[in-house]
Amino acid sequence: MDKLNSLGKSTAYDFNYRPEVLETFDNKHPDNDYWVKFNCPEFTSLCPITGQPDFATLYISYISDLKMVESKSLKLYLFSFRNHGGFHEDCVNIIMKDLIKLMGPRYIEVWGKFTPRGGISIDPWCNYGKPGSRFEQMAEYRLMNHDLYPEKVDNR
Repeated sequence: MDKLNSLGKSTAYDFNYRPEVLETFDNKHPDNDYWVKFNCPEFTSLCPITGQPDFATLYISYISDLKMVESKSLKLYLFSFRNHGGFHEDCVNIIMKDLIKLMGPRYIEVWGKFTPRGGISIDPWCNYGKPGSRFEQMAEYRLMNHDLYPEKVDNR
């Protein structure tokens, strides 16, 4: 059994970017392709120019291979963006790349739905499919068809 360091312990929050807090456990069903989706409605980071806080709901969806991300470590990791100065687009790409490095998923996508500032909301979306697999073609297809039916935005 994998050793999970964060689960079941008193939680100490660190609000500085820390990808090393991420932990994995073995996928118990590597013979199945199935979605795991995290909805993170309280993501915060800082604007790298003004230092003002940015708020978002993050959607992280993936199809695992051999490893899966442990949810409490993911929560601590996302909290570590609290004082991170990064543009919205940068944050979602960093998160996706850190999770790819951690788990080696078959497929992953990260979507940030940021609340408006100055009358504009920004919703960056990125994805990845394992090269040389059918998930690489899936990633390309989902990228090309990502926003065909945009939702109605009512000022969030």
